[in-house]
Amino acid sequence: MNKLFPNAAAALDGVVRSGQLMAVGGFGLCGIPEALIDALRDSGVKDLTVISNNAGVDDFGLGKLLTTRQIKKMVSSYVGENKEFERQYLAGELELEFTPQGTLAEKLRAGGAGIPAFFTKTGVGTIVAEGKELREFDGETYVMERSLVPDVALVKAAVADKSGNLRFNLTARNFNPACAMAGKVCIVEVEKIVEVGELAPDDIHLPGIYVHRLVLNATPEKRIEKRTTRPA
Repeated sequence: MNKLFPNAAAALDGVVRSGQLMAVGGFGLCGIPEALIDALRDSGVKDLTVISNNAGVDDFGLGKLLTTRQIKKMVSSYVGENKEFERQYLAGELELEFTPQGTLAEKLRAGGAGIPAFFTKTGVGTIVAEGKELREFDGETYVMERSLVPDVALVKAAVADKSGNLRFNLTARNFNPACAMAGKVCIVEVEKIVEVGELAPDDIHLPGIYVHRLVLNATPEKRIEKRTTRPA
C-alpha cells in the first residue's frame, strides 16, 4: 500500500471532518507537525476536540487553530504561553479538560494498547478526580482514568521509510509515538523519506503498522518558544 501523499492537504483529504477527536504530537513547539496543522487550518473543519500536551503559541502550531476558532475543546496538561487560549477559556468560549502530564501520556498509550481504563494515584483529592471512580488498592486510593482513542492522530517524525517505519529526533519524540499508536488513523509528517530497508531495525522507534499516511516536509520552521541567552 502506498502511504506517501504529495502534500499535507492531500494527506488529510477524506480523513478529517468537523467534530472529530484528534491527537496532535509535540511538546511546546518541539516535534509538532507544522505542515499538517497548517493544512488542517486551511481545510476549514471545526468543532474539534484536540488532545495535545499544550496548544502552541498565539501565532504558531495549534495556536493557529484557536485563532480561527476551529477548536472547541482542548485535552491538555499545560496551557501557558498562549494568550488567545487564556482569553477564550476565561470567556467561556473554549472547553478545557485539564489532565496531569503523565496521566495524559498514559491515556494515549493505553488507548493504543487496547486498554480501556487504568487506575492512578495522580489527581486523587483534587478537581482532576471529580466525577471519576475511586478505588482502594492495598490501602491507597486511586482514580480511574479512561484511555483516549482519537479519530485521527497528527504526528511529526524525523525519518520514515516508505512502509511508515519511523525514527524521531531526540526530544521531538515526546508525545508523538503515543499519539500515533492511539489514533484510529495516523498521519505523519516527516523531514526525510528513505527506501524500505535503509533504517536499521534497532533504529526504528515506531513500526509502520501504526502509520496510515505520510507526507514530506523537508524544511520545517522549527520555531523556538523562547530563546534565552546570557551576555557574552
